[in-house]
Amino acid sequence: MAGLGFAPAFLRRALAAGTGSRGRVLVTIFQRGAVDGLSMVPPYAEGRYFELRPSLAIPRPGAADGALKLDDTFALHPALGALKPMYDAGALAVVQAVGSPDKSRSHFDAQDFLESGTPGVKTTRDGWQNRLLQASPGDRCAFRGVALQPTLPRSLAGPAPALALERLGSFRLKDAGAADRLAAGRDAELGGSAGEAAAAVRFLAEVKPDRFPPEHGAVYPGSPLGQRLKQIAQLIRADVGLEVAATDCGGWDTHAAQGAGKGQLAGRLQDFGDAIGAFAQDLGERLADVCLVTLTEFGRTVRENGSRGTDHGHGSAMLVLGGGVRGGRVVTRWKGLADAELFEGRDLPVTTDHRDVLGEALIAHLGVSDVASVFPGYQGEPRGVFAPAVSPSR
Repeated sequence: MAGLGFAPAFLRRALAAGTGSRGRVLVTIFQRGAVDGLSMVPPYAEGRYFELRPSLAIPRPGAADGALKLDDTFALHPALGALKPMYDAGALAVVQAVGSPDKSRSHFDAQDFLESGTPGVKTTRDGWQNRLLQASPGDRCAFRGVALQPTLPRSLAGPAPALALERLGSFRLKDAGAADRLAAGRDAELGGSAGEAAAAVRFLAEVKPDRFPPEHGAVYPGSPLGQRLKQIAQLIRADVGLEVAATDCGGWDTHAAQGAGKGQLAGRLQDFGDAIGAFAQDLGERLADVCLVTLTEFGRTVRENGSRGTDHGHGSAMLVLGGGVRGGRVVTRWKGLADAELFEGRDLPVTTDHRDVLGEALIAHLGVSDVASVFPGYQGEPRGVFAPAVSPSR
C-alpha cells in the first residue's frame, strides 16, 4: 500500500462512503505474547528512550532503518510502512500507553483478563465478544461471530453461537448425507449444536465466500495472519451476516535478540503491517463498514535486558482502523520515561484502559447502548478515537 500513490485518496473515499444498509463488523487481532509498544510506536523525541535502550531503540526518523514520523513525539516502526498511508489518510489511529488496570505480568492471567473483559476477575465464564453477541441476539445466523484460527478464543466463548474456522475451504462436508448425520449429534469443535454446525456448512456452501478473490490489487502475505485476514475479508464481502471476527498472531515474547529497525521483532511487524494493509486495500469502500482493533495482553520493560531483549511489562500500544475512526492521531496521556513516571520503576504506565477504546468502538461503530453488558463493572472513559456515535441499536 505504501507504494500506491492513490492510497490516501482511496481511503478517504472509503471512509466517506458510509455504510448504507450494510451491517457493521468489528475485527480484532490479538498479538499474543505481549508486543513491545515502545518499538511498535517509538517515542523518538524522548532522549531517555535511547538511553534506556542502547541497542534496541528504533532510530529517529530520517536515519538508516529509522522510524516513520507520526507527530512531534511518536513514530511507527519502519517495518509498519504499509500502515503509514492509512494514518496519513485519517483512517488509522494509534493508542499509546494502553493496557489493563490489572498488574499481572503472567501471559496466562493477562490474556484471560483481556479476553473475559473483567480484569482481575478469574471467575468470569464467558468472553466479552460473546457477550457482545448476546447483547444483540438478532437472528441465529451461524456466522455472526467467527474466529479465523484453529480454536475458539476465550473472548468468543459463551452461550451465543460462534464458530472457529482454521480455513474456509476446509469447512465442508464430504457428502450430502454427512450433514444429516452431523445434525443428529453434536460437534464440540464448532462450539455449538451439530445441527447448527450442519446448517452453517450448508450456508457457507451456498454463499461461496471464496468466490471473492482479493480486490484493488491487494496482495496478502502467505503467513497465517495474512491468510486469515484474507478470509475475513471474503466473509465480509459475501454478506454472510458477520458481526464479530477475531484472529490472533504470536511471536511477540521477545526476551532475547529483539532487534531494532531490523531483526526478529521487525520481521514480525512487517508481516503484521503488510497483512493489515492488504486487508484494508482489499475491502476498498467496504472499509467504512469495518473497525479493526489490535490488542495485546501487556507491554515490555522500558529498559532492555542483558540478552538484548525486553521482559514482561505493563503499557503497550493498540491500532484502530476503519469506519468512524478519527485517525491521523496518536491518542495517549503520555507521561514520559523518567524513572519517577515508570510503573513500578520499570514499565510504561497504563494511562488508557483497553476497554476505553473497545467500549468507544462498541458505541460509535456498532451502536451498542449498554457497554456495561459487555464489560461488567466498567465505567467508560472515551478517548475520542471515534467520530460521534451512531444512534444506539443494541
